[in-house]
Amino acid sequence: QVQLVESGGGLVQAGGSLRLSCAASGRTFSSYAMAWFRQAPGKEREFVATITRGGIYTSYADSVKGRFTISRDNAKNTVFLQMNSLKPEDTAIYYCAAGGSAVLSTHNSAYAYWGQGTQVTVSS
Repeated sequence: QVQLVESGGGLVQAGGSLRLSCAASGRTFSSYAMAWFRQAPGKEREFVATITRGGIYTSYADSVKGRFTISRDNAKNTVFLQMNSLKPEDTAIYYCAAGGSAVLSTHNSAYAYWGQGTQVTVSS
């Protein structure tokens, strides 16, 4: 089992940057694909980015491609989401997720473990 704790959210002006972190418990972090999802008020949770177990391959939602970068440090059991050129429409709660069998999956159901989320608010 994996426990996930996100951090790094906050309030930022449009055009600014934030770096989210997700710390995982346990000694099997490197066996999980990791992903970030987000949920804006009144909307369904949506895929943002995912990274494979070894960190070599990544995939992004079209809405964040070229602005966000997902990475991981398996030695520190942590996955990151660097968010640049933020827009007001990026405002949401951002969730970290871990999936044992997921390979670049964009679907919620591929990820068995979820964090509590961290709020990101982008002002115009």
